[in-house]
Amino acid sequence: MTEPKLSQPVLEGTAGSDYERYLRTDELLALQKGEGEWVHRDELLFQTVHQSSELWLKLATSEAREATRLVAVGDLGGAIRLLRRGVDCLKIVTGALDMLEHLSPFEYLVVRKVLGHGSGFDSPGFRAVAKVTPALGAAFRAAHERAGLTLLEVYTEGRDHEELYQLAELLIEWDERVVVWRTRHFVVVERIIGGSVVGTQGTPVEVLGRLIHKRFFPELWEVRNELTALSPPGA
Repeated sequence: MTEPKLSQPVLEGTAGSDYERYLRTDELLALQKGEGEWVHRDELLFQTVHQSSELWLKLATSEAREATRLVAVGDLGGAIRLLRRGVDCLKIVTGALDMLEHLSPFEYLVVRKVLGHGSGFDSPGFRAVAKVTPALGAAFRAAHERAGLTLLEVYTEGRDHEELYQLAELLIEWDERVVVWRTRHFVVVERIIGGSVVGTQGTPVEVLGRLIHKRFFPELWEVRNELTALSPPGA
């Protein structure tokens, strides 16, 4: 009996390899405009950055959603593992913005004309981040309250409650990474189209700058002030 060649695909599909069939690369790589459709060749760069970012944000919010469930059932270790992955997704999305700085501000005006009313405010990924994050915070608060600890005590007694402490630090890092992305995004937009103009949906770019000050977990930032106040200057 002849053994099947391992190079031959066995998964369903029409692509030439199981790699392509599993990842659905034919469909994935057809989601970007082709050369004959470009108004400028930088459309491929623009679409690649944004489409790939949506995938990473999909993964990030999936991990955050499951982490929330795990916190609620008391599996803090499992939640910590998933939130670390989610945080790294946000890092990748922020790093991807570097590619947009390869756009010429003048040539980008050609691309901008075909975006319609498209705006980053409509990103499904960041809308999902905004949706899952409050539930994550609520699950964490319920967890440290079940342990009979205030947020301040999670930090002052952190070595005795290591998982709660690590979870608190991951929540603030998640929050921080969103802030870092917003900051980076604002600067990139300012660099390409300017900071005193109106975006594609009629929203002034300066609105992006104000979002930099938004926090999902203000109590986690405020507790730093409380901790510092425990040790007066000069003590």
